[in-house]
This record gives sequence, structure tokens and C-alpha cells, in this order.
Amino acid sequence: MRTAALSLAGLALAWGAAKADLGDWSVTPYSTDLGDAQFTLGGQAIGSAFAGDQSGATGALRFNPRIERDYDSGMVLDLKATILAAHDPLAAGRYGGEVFEKVIGEMQTGLGRVQIGQSDGAAHAMSISGPKVDEDISIDDPQMTFFHDPSSHRALIAPFTLRSEVAASSNFAKLTYLSPTLFGVQIGASFTPSEGREVIPFLHEGPQVADRQSAIWEGAVRYSDYFGALGLSAYGGFSVGHDERKTPGHAGLSEWALGVRADYDVNDDIKISLGGAFRQSNAHAFDINSVAAQGTTRALHASAEITDGPWLAGLELGNGDADATPGSPALGLHAYQASIGYVLNANMQITTGWQRIDYARSSGSFFNGAPRLGLDAGFLHLNFHV
Repeated sequence: MRTAALSLAGLALAWGAAKADLGDWSVTPYSTDLGDAQFTLGGQAIGSAFAGDQSGATGALRFNPRIERDYDSGMVLDLKATILAAHDPLAAGRYGGEVFEKVIGEMQTGLGRVQIGQSDGAAHAMSISGPKVDEDISIDDPQMTFFHDPSSHRALIAPFTLRSEVAASSNFAKLTYLSPTLFGVQIGASFTPSEGREVIPFLHEGPQVADRQSAIWEGAVRYSDYFGALGLSAYGGFSVGHDERKTPGHAGLSEWALGVRADYDVNDDIKISLGGAFRQSNAHAFDINSVAAQGTTRALHASAEITDGPWLAGLELGNGDADATPGSPALGLHAYQASIGYVLNANMQITTGWQRIDYARSSGSFFNGAPRLGLDAGFLHLNFHV
């Protein structure tokens, strides 16, 4: 009952906002000149209220400072960052609550982009998956969740999160190259020397733990093109690493992923989108420090979306499984989501819907005392960005 009530309240709020015509104002990032360079400061505030098997609220605040300088030659130099200024345990994001999620130095020329710093790897940056009404609350690679473990107060999805794109190198310090797009094709590669999160690679080896990965190479190829009203895109990416402190039964990292998406413009207002992605890794539950010599973890995400002007409606399906390894049980994950969003203006979107997650394990139990756990929630989400 609470789930349905919250969803109906969200629809009513979105409809009211639409009738109020909030599109006649917008906020632009703060900007000022620093000599020959330009400094801008943007940000994002996200928050959700949810009800169902668990009830509550969650949110996060991020800032995006950037210094950019353009040269007459066409070269552009950038220094940019993503700072997680505030969050609660359910909104720790894909980097586990790190304050400096990204700090990147970038040089862009006609030959492509070169990055150094805390950035996503090339395969993650170029990844393609199915459409998402709001990426922050998608079942695939979410920035926040609506479920927690009451015994630890941790996000329920933390031990095994559905992520269908290559993401093993996280925001570890790395070197990345992304080519320009020629004839619809783009290639990329990155090198991550260790699990260190210092901005400059090679300065730190990362956590002093067994089976940590080093020398992580990542690569990807992406293709995008339009065929009349139909837009098609696809990518393939991989990541390999070296087990620097190998213990029996463990190995170096090896993972790959594929993704496709199709967008069809019915008319000037209506668009239909379909897509999905698949990832396979030998890291148990995608834990980079638990790469087993035997056993595989897989993730699949598929979704569909229709947009009509400022309105968006989408369905998402997700599936994940991790084989048992010494000391770790087999894990299963099924996730579903239906959502409706309304773009209030250039800065704001409100989304409401329903999400369900089902977990299973081959040994041990969840906080309910059973090897299976299923939770659902109705949610109301606000995304404000500048």
C-alpha cells in the first residue's frame, strides 16, 4: 500500500510541476576568468524518499570544479574534479563514499584526449547499456539504493552490485587515451599501475592486502551511427590485471563486456529506445581483490524507454550471478524497475517508480536469517544539477 501511495504521489507531483511550467528558468554554473583560463563550478544534488519493505530517505551532494584553457592551435587543457561533499550510507556512489571521486588532468587535440588522474577506465568511459530514466537510481550501476542491512547499516547491494560495464579499475589513478570518432568508430585504452587513488599514477601501490591487482590494462571499441530515424550504437571492452600478492587459488584479473542500444525517433517528440549490456569477470562479485582461479561472475542488464517531450517512462531488468569460490558462497541477484520521469527544466528532473531486488546465496544467510531475501520499494527521486 505504501509503495503504491508513494508512486501515485510522485506522479501527482510530476503532473503538478508540469502544469506549473517550471521550464522558464534555469541555473548555469558559476564561471569566472583566471588569466587566460576559465574556472567553472557546477554540481549535483540528488535525493530520494522511499517506502515499501523498508522506508526512509537518502541523498548526496556533489561539486564539479573545472579549470579550462583553450589555445589557438585547437588544443584544450582541462583540470576537473568530482567532489562528494555529503552523502548518507545509501548514497555512497560507485566509488564507496570517497570524497574526491575524480580528479583529472586532460589534454584534448584533434588526435584525441589524454587523461591522467582519478578517472574511469577507457572501457567504462566508452560503455553502452540500455536506456535509464535516471542513471542515479537505475538498478544497473546505481549511485544510491533504497535497501540496507539493519544489522550493519550498510547498503544491501554493497557486497554484490549489478554493474554491466567493465569497471574493475574504478577511480584508481591511471593514464587514459580516447581517440576521436572517425566513421562512427572510437577506440580507447588505459593503464592503471596499482589500486592507488592518488591523482598521479605510480605514487602509491594501494591497499596492503593479499591478491591486490596491479598493471591493469583496459581497452574498448565503440561504434555509433544513424540510419535515418534509427540510431545504433555498440561497444566491447576488456580489462586484464596482475595479482601482485598472489595466494593459492587466486589469479590475475580478466573481464570483458558488450553493450548495444537502439534509438528510434517516431516523430519530433516521441522516441523509443532499447538496449542492454553483459559483463563477465573472474573477480568474485566484481571484487577486484577477490579474483579466483576458478569461478565466474556475470551481470546482465536490459531496458526499454519511451520519451514524449519532457516525459520519460522505462522498464529495466537485471540479473547477476557469482560462482562459489573458496571462502565465498555462490550469489544470485535479480532486479526489476519501472519508472516514470518528468524533466522540469534544464536543471531538474523528478522520477517516481517501483524497484525490486532479490538475492540468494548458497551458504550462510541474510539479515532475515534465510539464504534468500527479496525487497521492494516505491520511490520518489529528485535530481538537480548545474
